[in-house]
Order: sequence, then C-alpha cells, then structure tokens
Amino acid sequence: MAILIVDDSRDEQELLTNRLQTAGYELLLVADSAEAAFGILGQVEAGQRTREVDLILMDIMLPGVDGLDACRRITTTERLQDIPIIVITAKTGEQDLRAAFAAGAMDYIRKPVNSVELVARVSSALTLRAERIMRKAREQELLTRTQELEHALREVKVLRGFIPICAHCKRVRTDTGDWQRLEDYVQKHSEAEFSHGICQPCMREMYPEASID
Repeated sequence: MAILIVDDSRDEQELLTNRLQTAGYELLLVADSAEAAFGILGQVEAGQRTREVDLILMDIMLPGVDGLDACRRITTTERLQDIPIIVITAKTGEQDLRAAFAAGAMDYIRKPVNSVELVARVSSALTLRAERIMRKAREQELLTRTQELEHALREVKVLRGFIPICAHCKRVRTDTGDWQRLEDYVQKHSEAEFSHGICQPCMREMYPEASID
C-alpha cells in the first residue's frame, strides 16, 4: 500500500521515509508542497490519477497552499475522499487539532515524530483503508446482485388476480378494454406456450361419426 508524505522539509521527509521503511513500508511517495501532492494524486494532470495512494501524511505548515487547505481539497474530491489523512504538526493545541479534523484529517502525529506513535497510527489508518475498500467492494457486489435480481423479477411473468373472460367465446378483456384470445393473453402474461389439439368432448361434438374409445 502506497503512503504519500507531504512535507517541505528534506530532513522531515528523510526521517519519515527511514522510519517507515524500517517498519516494512516500501512504497513511499514524497511531495514538498500541496501542489506537488495534487500532481501525484492526479489533481493536476487532466483529472487523471497518476498513482494509487492509500494514506497521506500531511504537514500543516506548507508553502503556498497549506496542509489544512490541501486536506479540504482532497476530502471534497469524490475519488480521493476515502484516502485517510494524518496531519503531522507541532501545533497540538485544541483549536489547531479541531481545525485539522474539520479539514478532513482522521488523525494527527506530533512533531518531533515518535517512531512508535508513527508506525502505530500509520498501521491503524491503513487497516481502516483496507476495510473501506473491502466494504465498498461488498456494497458494489450487493448492488450488482440486487440489480440482477430485479431484472430477473421483471422478466418473470405471472398471472394473478381477477381476469375478466367472456363466458361464450372465452376471450379476455385487457386493461385497455380490448378483447384478446385467451391463449394470446396467457402467452403475453406468462411463460406458457400452447400446443393445439382437440379434446374428447369436442371431438364427440364436432365429429359424432368418429369412434372414440
């Protein structure tokens, strides 16, 4: 799973990279500004995502677009909003943390970064990311199966309820008031098919000279 580190300090980039690699995370991407991060996420290149990112470590104090504005932009973009963001900050006052969470961050890490805390929070965020992906896959599978079932049900034709039929000619009155042959009506409203023949009572009535045992 890919982790995007967004920090303008080369020292912080190397520190985070080294500690994450030591913990076994190998696919690490680095951006030194919010604009560079947007490029990696595919925000700049004609709307096309260039890489699949599973977690963002976002420094709040960035040149140009700061970390909070970057969080807002990412979490309000539909195709990116499920990527968890952990802010990395030396500002851990109540107001600062409230602003970070309001911007869309799911967690925070204090500077100077503690290795144990970093690995624990990254592991937790990636677990959440994996669960979200699995849940969405299950939801999509359920939606597909529901649509297939609805389609199958629409294809099933079942005769129910009161059917007005002529006592003499046995034609059926349709919903539009027309009279339709019984076999045509049944075929239209069911999966039944007819094979025609003559029953014994009709045979005796129509062909009395014929001998029927």
